[in-house]
Amino acid sequence: MRHRWNILAGILIIALSIMAPEKAKSEGQGGNFVFSTFTAHIAHQMGLDKQAFAQASTCLSWFYKASKTPHPPVVQGISWKPVAIMQPETDCPRYYPGGMNAARDDFARTQTLLSVSLTVYQFALVADQDDNRAYGALELQDLFHSLSLAYDAADSPGSSSNTLNDRFDQWYRARTLDEVMRGMSSLYERGYRVTSDDRAELDRIMK
Repeated sequence: MRHRWNILAGILIIALSIMAPEKAKSEGQGGNFVFSTFTAHIAHQMGLDKQAFAQASTCLSWFYKASKTPHPPVVQGISWKPVAIMQPETDCPRYYPGGMNAARDDFARTQTLLSVSLTVYQFALVADQDDNRAYGALELQDLFHSLSLAYDAADSPGSSSNTLNDRFDQWYRARTLDEVMRGMSSLYERGYRVTSDDRAELDRIMK
């Protein structure tokens, strides 16, 4: 009988040793899914924002030159490249029949939207404290709590991703960063920081 129990115990230990790495692997994949889905959702919108901002910037610059106005608008911390495929002489009057004022209004609008996308993207990167391109269980919990969102470790990665994506969409539509900045402050209080890897990624995505 004792021999039989020893055999059963051995089988149980082997089974647990096999299951444990699989569980860790599954949890890692879930954290990777949430991170990659959230950042991809933001990056997609940011790509659209960059194009719209570049168009507005190109046309506003063209209108200024055409009117020989000496003071172009100031771009607040956002770099941009003129849209190479645009032909300002024909495209800008078509895009902005209201002329310089219309282009200036769109410049301000697109700059604000791009700032929202960029700031939320930075927030998503900061929440990945160890820069492994995945949210661990504690990182995901801290991220949700920083936004005053209920977090349940039993939630599926898809559910967590949808929650974060929906929250980004709300910020974007409202053009507000109040919750994001409070969330960033909360993460900073827990020891999170903008790392060199985060800065490198921000530079990459803004090119």
